[in-house]
Amino acid sequence: MNLKTWLGFLAASTVALSAMPAFADLELPSPSPAAKVMQHVGLTDITVEYSSPAVKGRKIWGDVVPFDKPWRTGANAATKITFSRDVTFGGLAVPAGTYAIVSFPGAKGWDIVLNKNLAMGDAAREYDAKQDFGRVKATTAAIPLRERMTFVFAGTTDNDTSLDLEWEKLRVSVPIKVDTTAQALANIKKAVEGAWRPHANAARYMAETQKDLPAALSYIDASIAISSTWFNNWIKADILAKQGNYAEARKFAQIAWDLGEKDSNFFYKDQVAKALKDWKDKK
Repeated sequence: MNLKTWLGFLAASTVALSAMPAFADLELPSPSPAAKVMQHVGLTDITVEYSSPAVKGRKIWGDVVPFDKPWRTGANAATKITFSRDVTFGGLAVPAGTYAIVSFPGAKGWDIVLNKNLAMGDAAREYDAKQDFGRVKATTAAIPLRERMTFVFAGTTDNDTSLDLEWEKLRVSVPIKVDTTAQALANIKKAVEGAWRPHANAARYMAETQKDLPAALSYIDASIAISSTWFNNWIKADILAKQGNYAEARKFAQIAWDLGEKDSNFFYKDQVAKALKDWKDKK
């Protein structure tokens, strides 16, 4: 092959190679695609992230997934479950957070473990019982063939749900309970107790910016009626002083002082102390 022919061949080869897509651009379906399922239970979000293997005609239980050995409950990486609030998982009290789900399949029953090692790969080699948060029993039931392993939530109410793993001809279930009533009441209490703040802020705005003292007094009385704090009592004292009613202003400044002395965040302490002194002899 002479030089001219060789250069021609090299140029043609380069063009052909440049026209081929890079291997990194080759997109093919995953044997065990990533999956994610989320359920809102009352006020709690429960999310499961996993990879979903297929049966592909294989014997799954006791073969592909051995009995009585730790299994990452999916493929590729640890299956993770996240609770946005505290829950009861199969009777186990579990704080809000993310956990790896490790299963112990058995011919006569299943155990499900919540493990703290979220980076776990092959549970058969990397599972460490010292990282367990807790272990619960699961119930099992026969189902029609489910080709791909799937997590579903079933029977969801405001207070509970069932996390079901379905694969091949088996369903594995763990009940999850949440205390929605207590959470809702806590939210109501927090909202009601904090409702004094917008009224107090409205009173300050009306007094300082709009110079509408009667309106400011109306707002601050509503604030104090909801919850009497050093802050709203001090605002009322200041409004009364602006109206020239120093006797009443000193009365509410004293209430503010007494409440503020019990509060580590009494950031108007110096102003209240000065007012009590300055208004002492004013009528």
